[in-house]
Amino acid sequence: MRRRQLAGLGLLACGLARPGFAQVEKFPSRPIRWVLPYAPGGPADAFSRAVGRGVTERLGQPVVVDSRPGAGGVLGVEIVAKAPADGYTIGVGGTGSLAGALSLMPQMPYDPLKDFAPITMMAAVPEILAVNARVPARTVAELVALAKAKPGGLSYGSGGNGTGPHLAGELLRLRTGIDIVHVPYRGAAPATTDLVSGQIQMMIGEAPALMPFIQSGELRALAVTTRNRLPVLSDVPTLAEAGVRDLELENWYCLLAPAAVPAERLEILRRAIVETLGDAEVQRIFAAQGAMAAPGTPEALMDRIRQEIARWAEVSRAAGTRAN
Repeated sequence: MRRRQLAGLGLLACGLARPGFAQVEKFPSRPIRWVLPYAPGGPADAFSRAVGRGVTERLGQPVVVDSRPGAGGVLGVEIVAKAPADGYTIGVGGTGSLAGALSLMPQMPYDPLKDFAPITMMAAVPEILAVNARVPARTVAELVALAKAKPGGLSYGSGGNGTGPHLAGELLRLRTGIDIVHVPYRGAAPATTDLVSGQIQMMIGEAPALMPFIQSGELRALAVTTRNRLPVLSDVPTLAEAGVRDLELENWYCLLAPAAVPAERLEILRRAIVETLGDAEVQRIFAAQGAMAAPGTPEALMDRIRQEIARWAEVSRAAGTRAN
């Protein structure tokens, strides 16, 4: 009888303790959704999959890359903003979805400064001004002269309204006084495809997307948008060297979670992502595409977003930029 009483008390104690244990869930205990707001095949896709593999190994749970392109990245980033704040949904933000689009969309579905918990910067990506090889311009000066001789006759592509390549094209238009037509796509990959085929004539695009076609001779690089020349294109001048001042920029990608994710879960995610970005193999993958892994603190990321919002708002006002 005493044995049965003790056993019953033990079961009762376990029953009373069970709710408390249920509240302390091991994180992560199931797959993590990584929302990629761009079409598959572009640079952000390659970066996401490389980092996702490392995070999977470190956390012991699959990281599932979910491509949700549209509206220059805004549709995918909106999914992150409205996801449950449990740490199981994170996503990629960038120049357009967190800064450029604010100047083009009268009603944004989220507030970049309030609706997200910043995790870390992921990648900094140089851009290249390139033309289809059939365009009769071998320098920036020749391209400007061609555009001025045929106002509205040249079109440039981007991965969507408000993306880095779109804003860069508008800034080029502003700095040189040329009249060129913007053609937005649902990601960098389809824009690059049409540039190579000649459907559009020019593009300021990310180095990883354009380099294979520059190397094959299907595209011609006229300038890079960075302060210094790129080692892989040492004979290609910077835009400043080519005579276009105040057009220095790089595209960037960061990682975000919904605003109310618990701090301890954010730190688990951040640590795994930053460690992965420091991995030699991941850095090799980034460098092979002309990009640089760029981890940093959440505070530094928020400062960058604020600066980019202010910068591109001013450019949009000056250039009269509008969504196509």
